[in-house]
Formats: sequence, structure tokens, C-alpha cells
Amino acid sequence: MGGGGVPLAADVWGEASAPPVVLLHGGGQTRHAWHGAGPRLAALGWRVVAPDLRGHGASGWSPDGAYHLGLFADDVRALVAELGGRPVLVGASLGGLGSLLAAGEAPGADVRALVLVDVAHRPDPHGARRIVEFMRSRPDGFAGLDEAAAAVAAHLPHRPRPDGIEGMRKNLRRHGDRWVWHWDPRLLDGFEGRMDPPGMAARLLTAARGADVPILLVRGGLSDVVRADIAERFCDAVPRARRVDVAGAGHMVAGDRNEHFVDAIVPFLEEVG
Repeated sequence: MGGGGVPLAADVWGEASAPPVVLLHGGGQTRHAWHGAGPRLAALGWRVVAPDLRGHGASGWSPDGAYHLGLFADDVRALVAELGGRPVLVGASLGGLGSLLAAGEAPGADVRALVLVDVAHRPDPHGARRIVEFMRSRPDGFAGLDEAAAAVAAHLPHRPRPDGIEGMRKNLRRHGDRWVWHWDPRLLDGFEGRMDPPGMAARLLTAARGADVPILLVRGGLSDVVRADIAERFCDAVPRARRVDVAGAGHMVAGDRNEHFVDAIVPFLEEVG
């Protein structure tokens, strides 16, 4: 259950007694973004919980259509309190921002460490704009799964196309005779204004320092959202932060190079316990 009683759907892998890791997907995705990472981390000895963020997938939508970062942070706090065990939060993009604020602003969530997946204190404007344009590009949805798959392939030209298109069902829902993305369309209301508003970069850096836990920033080597210099400035400003790049991956690191992503975070997870 998230903040304000919004129900959160989740997948869980691993033994209940294993140290907990929470995987939080990016905006416009679902928990199925972790379908490769979750089972592998569980096989390596962690209990893995991957929720759909509010307004995404099978989780509840905000009753009033509000989706500011504070609400996502409240959901993370509620989830951490329910799970217990001081989990490591692994957050991609929007999931990383919510994790950072949940851990670093009062009331701080009791977490062991943070893994920020291609997200820092601010995005590159060009990369952020490209994502928003893609999310806005098909308000009427798609005639079929193949049409949706083609749109994703055009948006992510560096990623090899999957052998089949059935996996697209997990990111889409039926709306009449069309397929639409599996998130509340109200997420896009004012979305651009929430990407990097005045004061947000300073707020996020303050939260990162205030969390006072080890932080690993995992950057996609091809990312146009978190440039190398942005990641470097983040780590310079946050004493307990370090960085690793995943070669050949763009903004959606786990989706692009899952095995390399897992290999990049496992030593950190082992170190923080």
C-alpha cells in the first residue's frame, strides 16, 4: 500500500528471510521492466520486491490526478515501512527520484543504501525532452502490439528488437479497440515542469547528502539523460556517492543491458549487506 492508501501491485522473488531489495521503475514503465533483474538478484540471495508505481501498471491511480514527486516519495516511505528490514532501494529515473527524496527528506525512510539508475540531481534537457515527446506521441494508442513494438524500436534504435512482441502486453492495456500505454494519462499533465524546475537540483543534492547512506549511481554509457559530466558533478557533491557506467546502455539501463546492469550492482549490494 502506498501513501494515502493508494494500492500498489508488486512482484516478489526470493526467500522471505533474505535481505530485501526494492526495484522501482521509471516513469511510463511498469514493474515488468525488472523481469530480468528481479529473478537473477533473487537467485543470488536477495528478496526482491518490484512494485508498479502509482498511476502505472496494476497499481492504483491518484484519485485527484496529482503526480508530483512528493507523492512518489510518500509511496516509497510507506512501502519501506511495510517491508521492514532496511531495504536497498534501486530506483530508475522517476523511481530513483522518489527513492532519493524518501530517504533524504523528513521523515526519512529507513534504508540501507540507494542505487540510482540513470538519474541524478538534474537531467540533460534534450534527453528529457525526447522521452516526454515519445510519451506524448500516441495519445490514441495503437491498433496492435506490432505497431507499439515498432514505435518502441524507433525510440530505442540502439536496443536489439526482441524475438517476439508478446512482451508488449505487459506495458499496454486495452481501451476500446486500441492498445494504450499502461499508465494514467494524467501523468503527463505538467510533466515538463516537473523535470527540472527551479530549485529541484539543489533539493535533490541536499536529499542525497541527507540520506547519509551509500549511493551507487549507475549510468547508461549511451544515456542522453544523465551525461557523464552531470553524473560526475553529482558524485563530487555527495560524499557517499560513487558511479559506474554500463557500456552500450541508454537511459533504460536494465532493459538495454540487463546482465551487465546486474553485474554492476551486485558488488555494491554485497558490500552494503
